[in-house]
Amino acid sequence: MDISAILEDIREHWHVYATMPFIAALIGYITKRVAIEMMFRPLEFVGIKPFLGWQGVIPANSRRMATTAVDLLTKNLVDPQEIFSRLDPDEVVKELEEPLLKAVEDVTREVMEQYQPRLWELLPTRAQRMLVDQVRAQAPKVVARLMREVSTNIDEVLDVNGMLINAMVRDKSLTCRLIKEVATPELRFIARSGIWFGFVIGLVQFVAWALTKQPLIMPIFGFVTGFVTDWLALKMIFYPREPRRFLFFSWQGMFQKRRQAVAKDYGALIADEVLTVRNVMEAVLTGPKSDKLFAMITREVQRTIDAQASIAKPLVALTVGGVQYQEMKKAAAEKAIAYLPETVKHVESYATDALDVRNTIVTKMQQLTPLEFEGILRPAFQQDEWKLIAVGAVIGGLVGELQVLLLLH
Repeated sequence: MDISAILEDIREHWHVYATMPFIAALIGYITKRVAIEMMFRPLEFVGIKPFLGWQGVIPANSRRMATTAVDLLTKNLVDPQEIFSRLDPDEVVKELEEPLLKAVEDVTREVMEQYQPRLWELLPTRAQRMLVDQVRAQAPKVVARLMREVSTNIDEVLDVNGMLINAMVRDKSLTCRLIKEVATPELRFIARSGIWFGFVIGLVQFVAWALTKQPLIMPIFGFVTGFVTDWLALKMIFYPREPRRFLFFSWQGMFQKRRQAVAKDYGALIADEVLTVRNVMEAVLTGPKSDKLFAMITREVQRTIDAQASIAKPLVALTVGGVQYQEMKKAAAEKAIAYLPETVKHVESYATDALDVRNTIVTKMQQLTPLEFEGILRPAFQQDEWKLIAVGAVIGGLVGELQVLLLLH
């Protein structure tokens, strides 16, 4: 090995050698940025299936990501039974009072005008008012009774897991935000770490090229830079799970170290965009278990009509026990259900405060074990992280080959 010849070559081509660690740092950064973008973009597949193309890792696996997130949510953070028991039936009735009584009056008048039009017209206004008032007086009790039944049997009328998974799969950008916004510092660290890791590897590359002058050195080191820096960055996010000490130094995986901030961000996202009162209402009213809720409402409405029949005997005497009376009860229940979506909107603000999803999630997340806590973000990387690492390595190798062309030509 001719040291003097090596030093002479470095002196003569100092500008080439000087750029090596900086180009390696650039490779490290670019490969990280590309890997991060490939996690989230594009939302839909772009290319020709199944031969060529790409879809963001998270959008492509949105159902698996959503299922994992929801499993964590319902097993460790949110107990639907406990959450919905916080709704006070009397307070719900109070919030619904005005739209509820208006709906009850409209339903009563519409049904009576449909099934007993002549008799309804012949009734004095005072008698009509008396009948409507009797039904209105019963409505709050019926709603409170329904609320108690629903809150104690929430699983019968609401598929929480299905609701949450469908919401996240339907809106792939929501699944991406759930990872991206919670893990912003970690993603920024991944990109920036590529610079420092790449620079160090570039220094090694500097020495290797000076000693060997082998054209393969550049693409090999570019490949290694992309591969190692991606792999190290991903590992440093999650490991070690518990704080480690060596002499005066202490370190811990970034995600574990930011537990409090992550809990706040995650709780806010879930409360504001996933487990919202509006989503819950939509799932209850249109989900696969909605028929059970409507059966409860139908039963309560028909029970109320039966209770009022004796009070309003002159009005219903002609139909009690008959087919028309049964049809009238069914029609009343159907109209009550039709009014439901518009009526329950008035309770949204109270329900949001009462359920207190955000603070519940934040508190529960603080109680998770490090392994459980890791499960919030880790699934976004774990199964497909090899793709991101491989892409980083390939890009690094290509840039290394470009370096060779520049050096030799």
